[in-house]
Amino acid sequence: MIKITFSAILFFGLSITLAFSQQKTPALKERKIITYTTAKDTDLRLRATDTLRFKDFGQPQETEVCVFLDPTHTFQTLIGIGGALTDAAAETFAKLPKNKQQEFIKAYYDPKEGIGYTLGRTNMNSCDFSSGSYDYVAENDKELNSFNIAHDRTYKLPLIKQALAATGGKLTLYVSPWSPPAWMKSNKDMLHGGKLLPEYRQSWANYYVKYINALEKEGIPVWGLTVQNEPMAKQIWESCIFTAEEERDFIRDYVGPTLEKAGLSNKKLIAWDHNRDLVYQRASTYLNDAAAAKYIYGIGYHWYETWTGSDMQFENLKRVAETFPDKKLIFTEGCVESFKLDKINEWRLGERYGYSMLNDFNCGTIAWTDWNILLDDKGGPNHVGNFCFAPVHADTQAGKLYYTNSYYYIGHFSKFIPAGSKRIATSSNRDVLQTTAFVTPEGKISVVVLNTTDQKMPYRLWLDGQAAEVVSLPHSIMTLVF
Repeated sequence: MIKITFSAILFFGLSITLAFSQQKTPALKERKIITYTTAKDTDLRLRATDTLRFKDFGQPQETEVCVFLDPTHTFQTLIGIGGALTDAAAETFAKLPKNKQQEFIKAYYDPKEGIGYTLGRTNMNSCDFSSGSYDYVAENDKELNSFNIAHDRTYKLPLIKQALAATGGKLTLYVSPWSPPAWMKSNKDMLHGGKLLPEYRQSWANYYVKYINALEKEGIPVWGLTVQNEPMAKQIWESCIFTAEEERDFIRDYVGPTLEKAGLSNKKLIAWDHNRDLVYQRASTYLNDAAAAKYIYGIGYHWYETWTGSDMQFENLKRVAETFPDKKLIFTEGCVESFKLDKINEWRLGERYGYSMLNDFNCGTIAWTDWNILLDDKGGPNHVGNFCFAPVHADTQAGKLYYTNSYYYIGHFSKFIPAGSKRIATSSNRDVLQTTAFVTPEGKISVVVLNTTDQKMPYRLWLDGQAAEVVSLPHSIMTLVF
């Protein structure tokens, strides 16, 4: 057995930092910068567009537009980027011809020919993106003796297994419930909110264990779980309400101890799993209670519109990160809502993803999960008519796949920033250009530059007194790799 000491880890980290800080100018000049671009009103879609070189530059003047890099300062390590493997995605996938299924799996999970997804989320019991409501136990079976995931073997498990195989067994998968069975709830309905009844708290905690064990018996490793999808939303679909204090107590007294007793304390437990607006209030309620906090790996959040009309409150994420630096931020769900087939080529779809992802990473997010990876040409199936956009849609009658620009915007991150990458310091001196950057496990630097304006913006990529000349097209996203 090889023993790795803290001193050795510290030495390794310092060595990487020193390697960048002591890098000689000639070595930097020898590096080729490959640029990849997706841009509005062009045919550029995640295409290699240029090869650049660093040149001596020195101190930029105020009039000179730059994106600055500083690899000597690193931040969070990325767990992965991916999307949700829902019933809707799986049912749509199953209706495609084999060649299109293969194309789809490669498009998402192949790191060279696709965009290299390594993260996944799936629903425990039904959600809105299911063809109907279901659970895994007989009514009033408090002991869960009838627990059976046969429902999932038709569509969902085969898709998850294909995704798992395509990642070489390295799919980081977590599970989320939308609602307990109806008989466990105050309203006797999986839909329309309601609360978990006190007498079923232990049964519901046991349910998580049953589901995780069932998936792993199928050969599907489970990385983690969220406590409750959108615990403040009374929806027309599957939903269940928890106040912050109720969720805290459920974690502290039931979910955490039950996972521990079952030998599953290594599963990453994620709280909140709802919008950015209340993320600090919820996080502080859980994490200021030491007995609950010890079970919580991180705080999950979504991006949907709130009653205030805003869903981009990134400052709230920063408050959580700076107040609770030992806990992780995980983006667990988001998409563009109100699907219309004639809007499938609108540029706003991808820009919303790019803006969200870039800012989420700059706030410390360690994992980023899109909502459905695939939907049909109606934005479903969805048993309550809550149709949405996905990065890829399918016309299952014609056997065709449609890639929205969201797919390419996500790919500018997932393809070039693999799991294990560490975010590095970066900034822009013009608000036209937004940026984030990572150093990959192979030692490459991937810089993402987003331009959501109508302006064409020439700029320089600046590092250690060297700079390369670049041009950002209007409404574009670029990844620069060297």
